[in-house]
This record gives sequence, structure tokens and C-alpha cells, in this order.
Amino acid sequence: MATSDTSFGGSGSGSTHTSAGNAVLIAAAAALGGFLFGYDTAVINGAVGAIRDKYDIGAGGTGLTVSLTLLGAALGAWIAGDLADRLGRIRVMQLAAVLFMLGSIGSAFPFSIYDLTFWRIVGGVGVGFAAVIAPAYIAEISPAAIRGRLGSMYQLAIVLGIAISQLVNYALHEAAGGDARGTLAGIEAWQWMLALEAIPALLYLLMTFPIPESPRFLILQGRHDEARKVLAEVEGGGEERVTSRIAEIRESLRERTAKISVRQLFSKEMGVAPLVWVGIGLAALQQFVGINVIFYYSATLWEAVGFGEDRSLLISVVSALVNIVGTFVAIAVIDRIGRRPLLLIGSVGMAVSLGITAICFSSAVVTTDADGDSVATLSGANGTIALIAANAFVFFFAFSWGPVVWVLISEMFPNRVRAAAVGVATAANWVANFLVSATFPSLADWNLSLTYGGYAVMAALSFFVVWKFVTETRGRTLEEAG
Repeated sequence: MATSDTSFGGSGSGSTHTSAGNAVLIAAAAALGGFLFGYDTAVINGAVGAIRDKYDIGAGGTGLTVSLTLLGAALGAWIAGDLADRLGRIRVMQLAAVLFMLGSIGSAFPFSIYDLTFWRIVGGVGVGFAAVIAPAYIAEISPAAIRGRLGSMYQLAIVLGIAISQLVNYALHEAAGGDARGTLAGIEAWQWMLALEAIPALLYLLMTFPIPESPRFLILQGRHDEARKVLAEVEGGGEERVTSRIAEIRESLRERTAKISVRQLFSKEMGVAPLVWVGIGLAALQQFVGINVIFYYSATLWEAVGFGEDRSLLISVVSALVNIVGTFVAIAVIDRIGRRPLLLIGSVGMAVSLGITAICFSSAVVTTDADGDSVATLSGANGTIALIAANAFVFFFAFSWGPVVWVLISEMFPNRVRAAAVGVATAANWVANFLVSATFPSLADWNLSLTYGGYAVMAALSFFVVWKFVTETRGRTLEEAG
């Protein structure tokens, strides 16, 4: 396990500036898990059409091939909290990196659709590990004053992973002659799309070795001297301040048992069930608004409404860039405005933009192609308006529900149950992601307008959930916030 004697330095300086700089560097390294999260879940967008054609599967089979990865992520999220409390945060990051590499290579060179799906599930377990451990770890090493910004770095890494995957897909698609099934060095372009994920996965594995273990985990394990060094490194404030912080963390962990089960999380004795339900609700709603439809199926979607394959992939890149810009906005304001106001603003913007998209698609003309699949065509200005509204939805999500939910989930639970509670909430996120992704192809064939209308209703519901149940955590230490 990595020790607290790291190359990031500054452990004895007591300088606020230096300690904040250390925390930023450590958080950036941990956030690489978010990059792989985004890359792995979005790279399938460029490959899904080629996979569908190669293995001759319909809309239902396509939905399962894409979305079973998300059940792997749900499984990974479910067990990640327990593993993190047993093995440490760093070890779980390393396991995630290895799973990313295995899933990438295995899915790129399958024997059939069945083992391709299996390897996508393996990569999905890695996604689940990263989705739990990276935001929890970043929260646990971040000073309270900048925890929102550092936590948002994880979402920034996710959207960068999405954007890079879309750029890689587009470049490979063009290099292969405008066909995802075209070959490069004897390997089909869609296989290259999936295989190249192994490179950032290896980098992530290497970056986990120099960063320190979470001070909360170290204190839980009785390794107080190591925890003292890490706290001095990332929070500063001198010996007296560090001693006070260790006492505060120890007190928050006083009721911690050796292992927190799911049943205990929901028990009256533990007293955290209402918080856990709020976390589950936030995590599920983040997916029920339909954001990942844009990134998993965007190329196929925009082809269906009249854009060619080349332009559809390019539009996917544009959406990914809009996502990045919105995330930078969140990083700039989350520790100034707070978590709750950003969520409320985002809910309103998402509901309106999704509603406009639904109205546009209500005028689509649906025909059947040679393969028997439904194809929707938008006429007049509706295609342009739908495209603008869809990207507006991405922007509103990117500066609110994208980063803020991960920040809130990582800081809203008490220390004694954080890893387990984050795992349960994140598992709910992936189950919701699975439900949306698995049902979208069939729902789109049935009625694309009502499908987007349903996502708009979920966005409206998210406003009332935040208004009623979410408490602001800005500027509070994890011990105070939980």
C-alpha cells in the first residue's frame, strides 16, 4: 500500500498555499479514474454501429451490449466501499486500473458478441470501483475551502474522457475511410477504439503509487503518524492544527465498526438511513434525466434525424466540448455559490431544454429502412433547434448535476459510513444508468418525443427533490458536513 511519504512534498511547511497545491496534485492523479470512467462508458458510441452490423443484432441486443457494462459498474460500486475499508483507497484504485486494461483489450478482440459483452462487464466493474473511490478519496484529502473545486475535478476528468474518446473515435473512423468497420493495420477501427483505453489505464495504475493513502483510512487503521504527515501535506496549519484535526477525525470514527453492511446503513441504530436515501435519489436522478443517451447513442441518434455518419460523430465531439466548458463553470463557482443553488439552476435548465427537444421530435416523420428499423426525420428548423436544445441540456447538466452530485455524495455522509454509503449511492447511479441505456433504443423506436418528454419530467422532479431534501455542505469539513 502506498505510504504517506510521497513525492508531492510540503508535509512540514505548514503553508496554506503549498498544502493546497499538494492537494490539487494528489486530486488530479486520483481523478484519472474519472477519465477512464468517461472514456470507457462513451467509447462504445463510436463502435456500437459496427458491433451491431458485425454481429447482426437488433435494437434490443444493441441496448443490452451497451448497458450490461453498466450492471458491471453497479456491481463494482456495490463492493467498492467494503474493499476500500478493508484494503485502502489506493489499492482499490489499482484494482480498477487493472480491470480497465483487461476489459479494454478483451472487448477489442472478442470471439463473439458474448465474450465482448463479458469483457465490457469486466471494464464496467472497474468503472464502478473508480466511480466510488475517486470522489471519496478526493473528498478525504481535500481542504474544506476548496473541496468542491477538487471534487469537481473528478467530473472534469469524466468529461475529458468522454471528449477524448469521441475525438479518438472520429479520427479512427476517418483514418479507416469513413467506416468504423474499415481496417487499420489489419484491425477494424472499432476494435482500435476499444483497445486504446489500455494506455490511460496503465497511466492511472502508475499514478496511484506516489499518492498518499487517505488520512481517514489511516486513522481507522491506527496509523496515526502516517495520517499526521498526510494532513500536514494537504491541509497545512501547523502541528497544533494537525493534532486538532486528528482528534476531530478520531471522534467522528469512534462509532465505526469493522465493517458496515447495507442492512446497517438502513437501520435505525445507525441513524443515517435518511441521508442514504437522499444520496440514492440524487444518484438515480442524475441518470434518469437521460444525459448518457447523448453520449452512448448520439451518433446513431443524429444519423436517425438526418445527419450523415461523419457529421453525427462530429456533433458528438461538439457535445463533449460543451460538457467540458460547463464543467469548468462548475469548478469556478461551486465553492462560491454552493452545491444546492447549482443543482436547482441546473434542474430548471435541463427541464426546459429537454422539453424543447421533445417538442421538436414530435414533428418527426418516422419511416422504416431496409433492415426494418424505424428512422425518424426532422424537417425545417426543427433539426437545428433540437440540436441546440440537446447541447443546452448538456451544458446545464455539466455545470450542475454532473459534478455537484459526485461532490455531495462524497461529503454528505459521516466518516464512519462514508465508503459504504457512497458505494450504495453509486450502485444506484449505475442501475439507473443501465435502465436508461437499455431502454432507450426501444423507446426511441416507439416514440422519441415522449422519450425525451419523460427525461424532462425527471429533470423537473429533480428540482423538487433538491428543494425539499438537500442540505448545503459548502465550506464545512467532512466531519461537520456529515
